[in-house]
Amino acid sequence: MDTMMLTKVAAGVLGAWLVLLLGKWGAEEMYHASLHGDASYVIEVEGAAGSEPEPEVPFEEIMASADAGAGAKVFRKCTACHKVEAGANAAGPYLYGVVGRNVAAAEGFEYSGSLAAQADVWTPETLNAFLEKPSTWAPGTTMGFAGLGKPEDRANVIAYLDSLDD
Repeated sequence: MDTMMLTKVAAGVLGAWLVLLLGKWGAEEMYHASLHGDASYVIEVEGAAGSEPEPEVPFEEIMASADAGAGAKVFRKCTACHKVEAGANAAGPYLYGVVGRNVAAAEGFEYSGSLAAQADVWTPETLNAFLEKPSTWAPGTTMGFAGLGKPEDRANVIAYLDSLDD
């Protein structure tokens, strides 16, 4: 490679770098509001800053209005790992009769040790806490499900599971 070719390559690289720096400087000058003084107009947003959070509805009230039919639809997320037939374990334990059953008591299923240490019986309240985020309620659990964020969905699933047994 001769000297003229080396000069052209260096000029191309340095020229591109100079264009980049000038473009960056120009963009900063145009878009930094602090350099231009006060805003010419302010968009008011109603209820954004001073709004009060909605009061939290107790889970007992949500559970009282739970719909087992809607819970069956939400439960479809669970069918990849759980079955609702008694004794039919899959990747997860069977959930027939889970409401009121002892924690980690499904026959023929190996539970992780952290689950049994959290509660004695699967009540609607303990199921609600577990279904919200299993890994937080029972750290170290092997259940990889992220959880159900809406309390209505959790209540509906619990009502569905409670409707399955006799």
